[in-house]
Amino acid sequence: MIIIKTPKEIEIMREGGRRLAEVLHKVKIKVRPGISTKELDDYAFKLVKEIGDKPAFLDYRAEGAGRPYPASLCVSVNDEVVHGIPKTEKILKEGDIVSLDFGIEHRGLFTDMAVTVPVGIISPAKEKLLRVTEEALYIGIRAAAAGKRVGDIGYAIETFIRPYKYGIVDVLSGHGVGRKLHEDPYVPNFGRKGAGELLEPGMTIAIEPMLNMGGKSVIFDDDEWTFRTADGKPSAHFEHTILITPGEPEILTKI
Repeated sequence: MIIIKTPKEIEIMREGGRRLAEVLHKVKIKVRPGISTKELDDYAFKLVKEIGDKPAFLDYRAEGAGRPYPASLCVSVNDEVVHGIPKTEKILKEGDIVSLDFGIEHRGLFTDMAVTVPVGIISPAKEKLLRVTEEALYIGIRAAAAGKRVGDIGYAIETFIRPYKYGIVDVLSGHGVGRKLHEDPYVPNFGRKGAGELLEPGMTIAIEPMLNMGGKSVIFDDDEWTFRTADGKPSAHFEHTILITPGEPEILTKI
């Protein structure tokens, strides 16, 4: 069931989104060669506790997962698409790209956000992947107007991506967010114009393109959480939580 948020809930999510964006920006600045993914997770946890909120992913149980997610921050490196588990022994290297996916619970309501950032100097091909994936996010956001449908978001993203020949991950998607971390509707990064659920003012959704430099296929790691590209090529991921309004959509996860 799609949940239309009340004005009070929207105000809480607006504040929560701003807090999330500030925390993730600080974590992003910490990314450098030689740092471990566990250090980034510890830093994110420390920051969110300092502002009095809760990390949304810590101990989260996804449907079908054999164990809860064991960290606060998802840190996915190079060919890891999403849900990479931070580890002390996983050290970032010059030339890597790393996706930082984070959510918080502020006053009982959730927001969700992701960025992919370079570790030092990266190749032109990786730079292009990051630039195009982030641009695809904003293409999708602009398509999320009241009166349109979820399929219009996916269609806009897919149409933009097609000339670049990147693989659009089709087994993972955006989603509703707010009273729960994951709500209806399902928001894929491909679709047909005019298809899917109607976008109405008061809906809050997370749009999150996940693009692979190679094919779209992914595999599931033995850790029961990490998705990585089947061909071993790099992947990028960007995400914002947005509010559907009578006018232009509002990005809630921005500073």
